Amino acid sequence: MICNVSLQVLPNVSEKDLYPVVDKVIDLVRESGVKYVVGPMETTMEGELRLLLEIVEKAQEICLRNGATRIVSVVKIDYKAGGVTIDEKIQKYR
Repeated sequence: MICNVSLQVLPNVSEKDLYPVVDKVIDLVRESGVKYVVGPMETTMEGELRLLLEIVEKAQEICLRNGATRIVSVVKIDYKAGGVTIDEKIQKYR
């Protein structure tokens, strides 16, 4: 079932390292091959829930490997019978 998962990572790193760490998480999402949209506060992904949650888990590990002593993450899941796509939610705004 196709669903959407939005992820915001807030790694506990110095101000100068914040965007570079977040960029590494976005690289992970891009390299995963799932459809995604980067927004100013979070990245929304589209795919099978199991795969998207694996990406969320790996994102935490990336933050730790890149100097975060702690990560606060906000995860939102949109899941419905028949699936849900990013396009159906934002198409009229593009």
